[in-house]
Amino acid sequence: MSKKDLGLHAINYGNVYVATVALGANDAQAIRAYLDAESYDGPSIIIAYAHCIAHGIDMTRGNHQQQAAVNSGHWLLYRYDPRLSATGQNPLILDSNRPSIPIKEYAYSETRYKTLTFSNPEEAKRLLQLAQHDIMTRYQFYQQLAGLDFNTNEHK
Repeated sequence: MSKKDLGLHAINYGNVYVATVALGANDAQAIRAYLDAESYDGPSIIIAYAHCIAHGIDMTRGNHQQQAAVNSGHWLLYRYDPRLSATGQNPLILDSNRPSIPIKEYAYSETRYKTLTFSNPEEAKRLLQLAQHDIMTRYQFYQQLAGLDFNTNEHK
């Protein structure tokens, strides 16, 4: 089962500005999202990745961990601006590139994920494979949504 997608739930309303950001991974994208959300005359939600000491990381490397979350596809960066659809543009802008590192590289650098490898290595391996599949499926889904042509309702 994939993780819940709060951003997609909000996007489904059609009139909500939605962005996911990770300041440590892409500060320019985060600032753009905050400026867009502030200027939007309607409800806005920004979902921000926040590293935490409870994740079991060296907190001095928090920005690196955020970058790894984005590079692995665990955390997607995007902006959904309903104003764009009024001009015939796709309101969804996918700011993340295709995942460039395996989820293992990100996840196992955090104690909260690595712990299962000690107590139940086979289950950890199985869950990691499921997570990698979910990441690629989710990325492809967002890539397809961001590629829709709002002038003809066809893919680009």
